[in-house]
Amino acid sequence: MIELVRNARLWFAPGEIAEEGHTPDYRFSLANERTFLAWLRTALALIGGGFAVDQFLPHLPRAWRVGLALALLAAGVLCSLRSVNHWVRCERAMRRGEDLPTSRFPALLGVVVAVVAVAMVVVVLAGWEG
Repeated sequence: MIELVRNARLWFAPGEIAEEGHTPDYRFSLANERTFLAWLRTALALIGGGFAVDQFLPHLPRAWRVGLALALLAAGVLCSLRSVNHWVRCERAMRRGEDLPTSRFPALLGVVVAVVAVAMVVVVLAGWEG
């Protein structure tokens, strides 16, 4: 938990990250940045999906609509925050010459998206259109 707090502080202090270890090959830093941007695109897609469910399925029972929308929105927020934390952790590991950090987050996000998709299949099969 202490490491998470330290990383959160480093989100807004990239100069401190640059002081650690040695500068890695720029290709690795750029690959790390591309991965960060891919996670942000995923977060934006999840957030957009959450708003779409809420706005474009007005005839869906409210509990279903709100539940699905909130699940997608929460996944988008978590994905966005996790992307920054992962970028910092990877950059620090590369500068220190350490192994890149592992994470269970991709599996967790995949399960959340799968659960929401199954719920949407139920909605489609049930034919809730008003």
